[in-house]
Amino acid sequence: MPNSLSPSIVDALSLAHQSWHEIILRGLNAVAAADPGYLPALANTNFLPTEGRIFAAFTKPLDEVRYVLVGEGPYPREESATGVCFMDGAVESLWSEKGLSKQVNRATSLRNFMKMLLVADGLLKPDNTSGDALAHISLKARAIGSTFIQTLTELQGNLTRHGFLLLNASLVFRPDVPPVKDARAWKPFLETVMEALADHAESKGKAAPMLVLWGKIAEQLSGLKATSRFPSAASEHPYNLSFIGNQTMQQLFAPMRLLQQQK
Repeated sequence: MPNSLSPSIVDALSLAHQSWHEIILRGLNAVAAADPGYLPALANTNFLPTEGRIFAAFTKPLDEVRYVLVGEGPYPREESATGVCFMDGAVESLWSEKGLSKQVNRATSLRNFMKMLLVADGLLKPDNTSGDALAHISLKARAIGSTFIQTLTELQGNLTRHGFLLLNASLVFRPDVPPVKDARAWKPFLETVMEALADHAESKGKAAPMLVLWGKIAEQLSGLKATSRFPSAASEHPYNLSFIGNQTMQQLFAPMRLLQQQK
């Protein structure tokens, strides 16, 4: 364990599955080796996510990971930043009478992700993803006996069941630090995680998980030696409207039917 590791960061391990603890500590060692002052400085600043959720993405056991989805960083709002990629803690209901809920519409990345899923499912046309088209879908989604999921908790559950590890390129957000700078500091951590996932798959005689990179900051991970061991798919970040029509993402997610109730 690095000497620079503060008690608050050690305590945050409690939210991660036991199978990740040693890997996370190795990753923190790598961060400390690359920049000895980073972790001590981080521990003495205010950052998101709060409530010790910096490793909240690692609740899924190592052996069950089938996809590694990497976004940019936590939402820049305390109530929204959960430590899990693009899962906005301020959102619960997904639908409203007019279409998507106000909370979803405020969470731009989540909104565009849901619209992409609706296009992938053939429920929306790429050139008509708002207004009456969404209201019509919402009416079906909120109907009695509907098979649509209703909450963000259910969406996260569906992603988890499909084996998603929902990471960010930077595990923290600080309003006075550019996200790309924090992401650079966490690169050694992410490389350690990728190496562990690839090594684990190899030891089991399995293919490495699919690596899904969203946005320019996440795509920088493609230059790491460890990521060459993964099949991968990349796209613009979901906060771009063009993400809705990204056919690579549509093809990846369409078979999963993430907006439908699943056992």
